[in-house]
Amino acid sequence: MTKAYDVVKSHYDASDRGDLDGMLAPISPQARWTEAEGFPCAGTYVGPEAIRDNVFVALGRLFDGFTFTLDTLLDAGSHAVGVGSYSATSKATGKSFNARVVHLWTVEDGKVVRFEQFADTAIVARAMR
Repeated sequence: MTKAYDVVKSHYDASDRGDLDGMLAPISPQARWTEAEGFPCAGTYVGPEAIRDNVFVALGRLFDGFTFTLDTLLDAGSHAVGVGSYSATSKATGKSFNARVVHLWTVEDGKVVRFEQFADTAIVARAMR
């Protein structure tokens, strides 16, 4: 069985390459992906297509250069925790930001079944107004 750490690492590695298909590859069709309240894509989305459209495509419409930089990836058995930061520039205002973020992942049978984002949404909101 693939460890949660390895599954999540493959997602982050694909993100670093700009490979959206690779980012979505380990996501279960039933995965629940929650973006923090106050974040531009706030809500819970189910399945890779909904996640792609409501998170990654949506962020691309709102921001230039949206990136996640991983500082630490913690192995917690069937869970993994990614700690890092987002950075981007708002297309509407031209303001840039760098915000701290934590991702909590749950993996079962080699697939992501749950993701929850904890982010400093105030910093992102300031860049958007």
